[in-house]
Amino acid sequence: MPTKKTSITPEDLAALTIPFDPQLSPDGELVTYSRKHTKGNQTVTNIWGVSAAGGRSRQLTNGDKDQHARHAPDGKRIAFISYRDEERPQIRVIDRDGGESTTITDLPEGTLTFFKWSPDGQSIAFAWRGADPQRTKAAAKAREANHASEPPRIINTPWYRLDGDGYFEQRRFELRCVDVETGKITTLWKKDTLGFFTFDWSPDSRTIALTTQTSKRALFDSNTSLLLLNVRTGKTKALPGLPEGPKTDVCFSPCGKWLAWAGRAGTDGTYSTENLELFVGSASTGGAKSLSGKSDYCLMAATLGDSSEVSFSPNLKWTSDSRSLLVRIGHHGAVHTMRFARSGRGTPEAITSGAKIHDHANIVGDRMACTIESPTRPCDVHIMTTDGTNIRRLTHCNDALLRQRHIARPTSHWIKSPDGNKVQVWMLTPPNLKNVRRKPAVLQVHGGPHAQYGCSFFHEFQCQAGAGYVVVYSNPRGSKGYGRDHCASIRGAWGTTDWTDIRAVADWMMTRPEVNSKRMAIMGGSYGGYITNWAIGQTNDFACAITDRCVSNLVSMAGNSDFMDKPWHYFDGNFWSHPEARWASSPIRFAGKWKTPTLIIHSEGDLRCNVEQAEQVYAALQIRNIPSRFVRYPRSTSHGMSRGGPADLRQHRLGEILSWLGHYLKR
Repeated sequence: MPTKKTSITPEDLAALTIPFDPQLSPDGELVTYSRKHTKGNQTVTNIWGVSAAGGRSRQLTNGDKDQHARHAPDGKRIAFISYRDEERPQIRVIDRDGGESTTITDLPEGTLTFFKWSPDGQSIAFAWRGADPQRTKAAAKAREANHASEPPRIINTPWYRLDGDGYFEQRRFELRCVDVETGKITTLWKKDTLGFFTFDWSPDSRTIALTTQTSKRALFDSNTSLLLLNVRTGKTKALPGLPEGPKTDVCFSPCGKWLAWAGRAGTDGTYSTENLELFVGSASTGGAKSLSGKSDYCLMAATLGDSSEVSFSPNLKWTSDSRSLLVRIGHHGAVHTMRFARSGRGTPEAITSGAKIHDHANIVGDRMACTIESPTRPCDVHIMTTDGTNIRRLTHCNDALLRQRHIARPTSHWIKSPDGNKVQVWMLTPPNLKNVRRKPAVLQVHGGPHAQYGCSFFHEFQCQAGAGYVVVYSNPRGSKGYGRDHCASIRGAWGTTDWTDIRAVADWMMTRPEVNSKRMAIMGGSYGGYITNWAIGQTNDFACAITDRCVSNLVSMAGNSDFMDKPWHYFDGNFWSHPEARWASSPIRFAGKWKTPTLIIHSEGDLRCNVEQAEQVYAALQIRNIPSRFVRYPRSTSHGMSRGGPADLRQHRLGEILSWLGHYLKR
């Protein structure tokens, strides 16, 4: 007998398997990928492989913390990063046919983020940052033996911590290189003052192109240099003729004549209301030409979700003939691979289609590996040709789970705000009901704000739909994916046109026959928590609210976030003597009007939106005797806990949400 289907639950979070970072071997026969799943309460990541022709996947590594697999240029070996000793990540190499891996580095405690093989296969360049000598395992053991206290942090730079990364104080990432045969490590570059540098090898393995910031106040200086580094001598020269502004994800063309990168002219960083553009220039004489500037596309339009790896970094790859670049573009909730001609002639061409999330990887000949995800199916590894045809699915990571669960399928709608702005909206209804009428509803608001909701598989949304709620989510002004003006509308003025659009979505919900207009909730995380706080100060239409890792006071947040708020830039003024613009957009200003029962969720280790933001909300609610509950997750968790935290805490969070909704929407 067939298994009776049930609804998605919080516990299913631990049953999801997430493949990511696929890589096609140089001979085009093997695709490796990282595979993440939960074992016990731990997140386990291994390297797996599957034939590009299809078939069963096989596990290549068993270290439980292995990722970032890259094929050697000869195709015989695979290098990867292993965190088997959590404090001492190393680069290991394994034969493509499997077997035991060997370590080619002997790094002390620190952080190793990514690497690239030299095209001749003799070296691997990598980004590494050493640990604070006072905070190593050996130092902690010595203090314990001597009954000494943990030392203070001495900070003398504005850039000293990052959410999810922790406190690194004055330490910075360096570009290092290891000889694959001897294990000898040399330092190629250690002048970067921020840590977000990118690099690529020239086809002849003699030069590395490097985007780097060297300003002592790099946090406030968006200008990035693009350098050519001679690997043998260590000498650098700046590529001439480039506009000032951020530059990232540099890559050499296969012929070696051209460089491409993502960037823009101006004083904003890469995360901005302005479009991040695709540039190309000569690898020898410089110059910069924007290939995307006339298209109103942004290379940093990330689509948010909780069941796959979400990246805000651009993704650009040269085609094998060096005539085009394939670029990841977020647009109207979907993510597509688009072709841009190096010449700049013609219009960009989308080679993928449909309401899906496409994320391509390396290109070999006329084929490339990629992951594809949809609202009803978590991502799987695929292979396709560079014209977007002959797409073949290679993995089936969650098929067994999906066969046993009711999956809600969203419907897409466009509505108009009172001022005529068009807003894209999606609605999920309980999947096990044929006729949905007057059900309690949840309005979800995304974070960012400069990101988008859309075509990802969202486990949290599926849980709520499975529990009997209509789930509505949208991309109001401030979102990416709808052009520069749609995004920039709220620059320096949160709570204006964004709230106009969210209010219009709520009004639209009230007209829907599926929705019980008296039983509606609003919720969101990060900026979504901001809008939740703002909404309950503007209306009493919501029966309850849930504000997660929120922003409540832009004046105080300007000085306690990991990214300090640059004065007179995004918002007018500063947070000490000219706080008017930040205060005007602060939801806590309307706390005297709050009446909505509110659940507050926050991580004590959140360095992006400090927990004091939630404490202000809770204090105001408690003082005014409004029903409220404060769930604080431990200091070991961060701003991204709902996407990457421990399975038991993520499940606990979902349980708290469903309990709150059940109490106020179903009673």
